[in-house]
Amino acid sequence: MSITKEQVLEALKNVDDPDLKKDLVTLGMIKDLEVDGKSVSFTVVLTTPACPMKEMIHKACVNAVLHFIDKEAIVNVKMTANVTTGKASGPLLPKVKNIIAVASGKGGVGKSTIASNLALALVKQGATVGLVDADIYGPSQTIMFDVVHEKPLIKVVDGVNKIIPVESYGVKLLSIGFFADTSQAIVWRGPMAAKALTQMFSDADWGELDYMIIDLPPGTGDIHLSLVGAIPLNGVVIVSTPQNVALADAQKGVGMFQLPQINVPVLGIVENMAYFSPAELPDNKYYIFGKDGAKTLAEKLNVPLLGEIPLVQSICEAGDAGRPAVMQDTTPQALAFMQMASNVAQQVSIVNSQREFVTNN
Repeated sequence: MSITKEQVLEALKNVDDPDLKKDLVTLGMIKDLEVDGKSVSFTVVLTTPACPMKEMIHKACVNAVLHFIDKEAIVNVKMTANVTTGKASGPLLPKVKNIIAVASGKGGVGKSTIASNLALALVKQGATVGLVDADIYGPSQTIMFDVVHEKPLIKVVDGVNKIIPVESYGVKLLSIGFFADTSQAIVWRGPMAAKALTQMFSDADWGELDYMIIDLPPGTGDIHLSLVGAIPLNGVVIVSTPQNVALADAQKGVGMFQLPQINVPVLGIVENMAYFSPAELPDNKYYIFGKDGAKTLAEKLNVPLLGEIPLVQSICEAGDAGRPAVMQDTTPQALAFMQMASNVAQQVSIVNSQREFVTNN
């Protein structure tokens, strides 16, 4: 007996998106359904190409057809993605679906390293990504992406001069480092720094992006307040190390973004330098700065722990060489960055879904 489309859709109503807590059919994630005898093919449109549940959803779809309809069915499931957006509409960056800030309560915790590897990991998973180096007083992304000597071009768009971001490894990049002498300290008061930062958004032609990552300066100050007032952020990632002093500052960072007048969703915490693994003993973990500090803080603040990045010399060397560590493919540190990026994308999709629900109700 031939299988019908109605049977397939009914079977797929038993497959839920683990994050959005609704079935794939109700969510409108099943597309291009075709049935020919016992052959069934369809596309599942995920909310992000970096979905960490991709394989699980694929398997669940196949099993649903086999279990609820015909165990001899031939099921072909194509997985694709259409990145969701929960960003408030406005004239600034209308083609950018999601804007994610990367922040830290204090300096020296590897925030810029996390931001660069997050951006590149999302590209490696199929997303279009831009990165703004908003660390006005200590820009470092030009070094990490090996574009220190590059200069952004200018082109006329609709009669207006626009800055064209520099592209490296598939990431579109703008940094104050492009416009300042690398040997000179940038000595600007808050309003001047905020104006320069805003111009990297308003005066640039970013095109269409799934994600824009913003590498913020450390601390909680003028730049952060100006950014939140000007840019519709989807969420913020807080970076910390395991030490108590760093965790205390990370908690302040979370608290700032959760203030009612700011109200930016905290996507979670990334623990950098979580443990040390020697190159010759890659399976050994030594918690030289303490263990589970960020995990405990995340549980206390009721936010996700997005990743634990090891303390590995090659991460620092990769950044200095202008080739972020996530490009090392199968190394433990690269896999940790890829998992972190999937978790960030997952949280963005959840926040977008929640925001859409509130808007519709």
